[in-house]
Amino acid sequence: MKLSQSILSEIMQVTRDIEQNYPELEKFLDERPMTLPDENDPDAKVDNEALEKYLSSLKNLVKKYKKST
Repeated sequence: MKLSQSILSEIMQVTRDIEQNYPELEKFLDERPMTLPDENDPDAKVDNEALEKYLSSLKNLVKKYKKST
């Protein structure tokens, strides 16, 4: 499993790619944090697994968009 810093870096790259190349998808970025654990839940933890899932959801968003265009 990747280290958190590496995952966060990749999340930033994908997000930047969306903002620069697919601005029509930016509206969905606000919805993506729902894939991360709720920050108000005292038992929720943002670990590598949660970050990997979030990264995967961002990549899938772009992939599905590319297929539909």
